[in-house]
Amino acid sequence: MRFRIALFGAALCAVLAGPGMVRPVHSEQIDFSPVPKHRAAGVTIGDGPSAPLALGRNGSPDAVANRVTTATTSTTPRLQPWMHGDVAGAWSAGFRGQGVTITVVDDFTSASRNSGNLGTGQQSLRHGEWTRLEASMIAPSATMAAHDFASGRSVALTAGRLNVLNLSYGMMARAGFAPSQIRWSAQENSIITYARNGNAVIAKAAGNDAVAVGAANRSGNTDYLNLSLIGTRSTIFVGALDRNGAVNNRANLASYSNFAGSNTTVQRQFLTVGVRGDLTNLYGTSFAAPIVAGYAAVLGSKFTTATPVQITNRLLDTARQDTINNYNAAIHGRGEASLSRAIAPSSIR
Repeated sequence: MRFRIALFGAALCAVLAGPGMVRPVHSEQIDFSPVPKHRAAGVTIGDGPSAPLALGRNGSPDAVANRVTTATTSTTPRLQPWMHGDVAGAWSAGFRGQGVTITVVDDFTSASRNSGNLGTGQQSLRHGEWTRLEASMIAPSATMAAHDFASGRSVALTAGRLNVLNLSYGMMARAGFAPSQIRWSAQENSIITYARNGNAVIAKAAGNDAVAVGAANRSGNTDYLNLSLIGTRSTIFVGALDRNGAVNNRANLASYSNFAGSNTTVQRQFLTVGVRGDLTNLYGTSFAAPIVAGYAAVLGSKFTTATPVQITNRLLDTARQDTINNYNAAIHGRGEASLSRAIAPSSIR
């Protein structure tokens, strides 16, 4: 059997070809290969879970060489047509993600690029460059960190502040294994540990196979990273709507998006946001997750003492159902994320 990383977003032409769907390869060597000639991190399947995560100082993994941090911007942000109008309200109130670190775990080194336009002009960027840019545009004062998913190394957190991780990819392999059988690399092991312990808000792209989170796709593969994050304390699975919903113009789940399914635990962890690929040429739940990552950072800049679990629960608990056409928890989970509702109180518990 061969495992591969699947990116959950691309330009229009790639989406029509079926992003996130990986053909099974029969081999006992398990290897993650997101793109040709791009060495990636591997895992092995064994008798039980992986060894405990080795932590550095302050309970966080040792810093790794592939982590690149970019400074916050002082430029006045501009609401883009693909964004929800709630974002401008949060900015006007002074909440732009300051004091929060968003770490994007994604492809930053491959030769693969997609063309799109998030309002900054037509560009051809790597998948991770797109997802990092999108999150930074929602939370323009957040500190952005890039962690290449080919490294296999532990994802570092920043001490003394709220950390948000964006995961716009999946770990795909033939369905039928239990999460406990997978010995993850240090990278995914660190992410899963953070989610279990509530050390960071995890915004995880739900996937683009139009199946329930955790289910097998048409090729018989499932996303084992999704499976391993079900029931963790600070994970939000993010699905895509065809637009930003409104009471008088309700949105539908995008045709490609994975959905919550019948598992009530997943339903409680599942949010949706509008992905305006018709405006940006960037489709997929890959471009839903960074919006929620940005929302989490914006909340963290207001509720400066809130924990990752509190920020996660606030986003989930304030989701709207009245902006979604024929809302159904098995499809839409908690509903559409509402930044205005989430940020409204003076404090959260």
